[in-house]
Amino acid sequence: MKKTVTKKKDTRSWKRSVVKAITYRCFIMILDFTAIKLFTGSTNVAGGFVIVSNVYTTVAYFLHERIWQRVKWGTA
Repeated sequence: MKKTVTKKKDTRSWKRSVVKAITYRCFIMILDFTAIKLFTGSTNVAGGFVIVSNVYTTVAYFLHERIWQRVKWGTA
């Protein structure tokens, strides 16, 4: 008797990717702001950089995570 396996959409991995992306970006924003403030002495420059870079790098990280979710290489 052949057992059929139904593929269920795993929403936990999607939600996990979102939370990982957000927490990672918060950490990086603090590091970026601190480094740029130290180098430039300007809070405005540091803040502006953090805002702009946060948008595109968060999207990039999320997409990267989702692509790797589909890669089977290195998994058991």
